[in-house]
Amino acid sequence: MADRTPPLSVEELTRLVASGAIDTVVLAFSDMQGRLQGKRFSARFFLDEVLGHGTEACDYLLAVDADMNTVDGYATSSWEQGYGDFVVRTDPATLRLTPWHEGTALALADLVRHDGSPVAVSPRQILRRQLDRLAERGWSAYVGTELEFLLFNNTYEDAWRGAYRGLEPANQYNVDYSVLGTSRVEPLLRRIRNHMSAAGLTVESAKGECNLGQHEIAFRYDEALVTCDQHAIYKTGAKEIAAQQGSALTFMAKYDEREGNSCHIHLSLRDEQGRPVFADEGGGMSPVMRHFLAGQLAGLREFSLFYAPHINSYKRYRPGSFAPTAVAWGHDNRTCALRVVGRGAGLRVENRVPGGDVNPYLAVAAMIAAGLHGVDQRLELPEPCAGNAYADPGIPRVPASLRDAAALWHSGELAKDAFGEDVVDHYLNMARVEQDAFDTAVTDWERFRSFERM
Repeated sequence: MADRTPPLSVEELTRLVASGAIDTVVLAFSDMQGRLQGKRFSARFFLDEVLGHGTEACDYLLAVDADMNTVDGYATSSWEQGYGDFVVRTDPATLRLTPWHEGTALALADLVRHDGSPVAVSPRQILRRQLDRLAERGWSAYVGTELEFLLFNNTYEDAWRGAYRGLEPANQYNVDYSVLGTSRVEPLLRRIRNHMSAAGLTVESAKGECNLGQHEIAFRYDEALVTCDQHAIYKTGAKEIAAQQGSALTFMAKYDEREGNSCHIHLSLRDEQGRPVFADEGGGMSPVMRHFLAGQLAGLREFSLFYAPHINSYKRYRPGSFAPTAVAWGHDNRTCALRVVGRGAGLRVENRVPGGDVNPYLAVAAMIAAGLHGVDQRLELPEPCAGNAYADPGIPRVPASLRDAAALWHSGELAKDAFGEDVVDHYLNMARVEQDAFDTAVTDWERFRSFERM
């Protein structure tokens, strides 16, 4: 990754701490689910000790389920190994203010062992490895993520106590592109936008979406690691800001039977001189882009676990829902899993498979790995889908369930070649844990269907 000016330099942080403007620093990292985990430090202690030496955290943080329960099956962490610590090492390039918390700054971290070796199964490290593979070819990835959420006029605590039933959406009708509809919640949207801008993110726009209370705030694309870091910060910060205003928002992939929350991921490549790799001299697709896109098609089903990591993720994939079911590509065709958009330097591929619950580090790593497979094997790109990909029975389908995705992840060779067997086994176990938790749960649907009538 090229050298870049951090949103907040160490020197600036030092001055702010000395003046009393900053008294707290959050040091955080992404867990398997894409959530930020970490600690809050006294700002002075952070500067004196943590910035240079790191801190420690229990290695079970990469070996638990969504409820933070310890589970069996992970080679990296277990009761038998004593649940020891790994080192949480600050990445100074990620330092920034978090103005929605008074007197607070934040930095993201990489996870390493006590001998300095990276924790290979950590999401940020998985992405770094794929970025290194690109760098060997003189390329870098630029990425933008489009993350949707549903906003409710309820607190998170009330939503929990009510078992997430009867929540009041912030809009009562479809406000897709509606200026009037977004104005109803503009005070919150504006606060999120302005705070994210002050935290170093470049805000592009906000718009309404189709589901009730559904909105999207978009940020400018950037280097892949920077975008994924900003995605994680925004996702946490938006929830915190909503909570401060007595609201709740969710990024879950499918909250109800209406439209789900997507996270379309746009990706392009540049060479060492900053020139676009995907565009040829005429502004069309270069041979590299054609191979890279063919790799996306070849790897999409096997890598679906990194695009759709939860049981709920697969509820999005319904015909006519704007969430894809067909493993196909097309020019500006929203019925396909892969959509080619832009011209010239802006030419890029949009992956429409991920939902709002995606871990961006893992999804972008998967896109790079699939693309490099296509480039290395010089895979040929089939003709684009020009019609309704939902209705074409001859096109392969996105996996229909987490169980199917896990089986493809386990049986294929692409993931093992790209990520290593330790990563494959680790995230296969994550899928198995999630599937087992769902298989043993008794749902409201079952009670309504069976309590009296069966």
